[in-house]
Amino acid sequence: MNLLGDPAVFAALCTLLGLFIGSFLNVVIHRLPVMMEREWQAEAASLRGEEPGEAPAFNLATPRSRCPHCGHPISAFENIPVVSYLLLRGRCRHCSAPIGVRYPLVEIACAALSGFTALHFGYSLAGAGALVFLWAMIALCFIDLDTQLLPDSITLPLLWLGLLLNLDGTFTDINGAVIGAAAGYLALWSVFWLFKLATGKEGMGYGDFKLLAAIGAWLGWQILPLTILLSSLVGAVVGIALIVLRRHGREIPIPFGPYLAAAGLLALYWGKPLTEAYLGLL
Repeated sequence: MNLLGDPAVFAALCTLLGLFIGSFLNVVIHRLPVMMEREWQAEAASLRGEEPGEAPAFNLATPRSRCPHCGHPISAFENIPVVSYLLLRGRCRHCSAPIGVRYPLVEIACAALSGFTALHFGYSLAGAGALVFLWAMIALCFIDLDTQLLPDSITLPLLWLGLLLNLDGTFTDINGAVIGAAAGYLALWSVFWLFKLATGKEGMGYGDFKLLAAIGAWLGWQILPLTILLSSLVGAVVGIALIVLRRHGREIPIPFGPYLAAAGLLALYWGKPLTEAYLGLL
């Protein structure tokens, strides 16, 4: 008997896996922007004709995670997803400084959504692909919230993977996927230039174009209007709320990536019925 074919077993295993993936995503969210900045600094130094300085290795695996307050190395016991946070009562074991609550929240969200994704798609190629899509969306959402960056090292492989999966029609036909990738990029690229010509300001970054292109490559061009509509509506509501509550100045840019990521996940799970419901209102 294939245990993975049992929806409950598969969902439980994916939920557990999601906890550990969420822990890894916390590392990606924190370290990848720093790695990008170091790479840019090295390139800038090279263009100036300067010798790049020797710097200790810094990547997703090295060095070991440490407490940002006291530098205490995080042991395996202190790095068990969610459990360690609860046992340590949200504080560093060495200096008792508070640990950000976002770490366990990302782990819990990743676990819950991974389990739901497993139930929704089942033990299949689509299920495995949907999990990868989900994990990428979580990482991109929080990286953009923190730094207003959407790394090419995530968006571009995600785009190509979507096209490859759809060679066999996993989520949509390959024609729809290719058109979706092109249309997703060009849609926001056009908005960017129209806004810039009208106002002289840049309304969004190129990472947003690539993220929508990746969503189009996975789910097809048919899902793009819904994705743009949902992300724009949520972004507008949140932006207005922040301004009204005076927690965000009008001139401070609001990252668009988290809203695109959320809309992409909604489209992944319920794209077809949501699109049909929307068209029924017209």
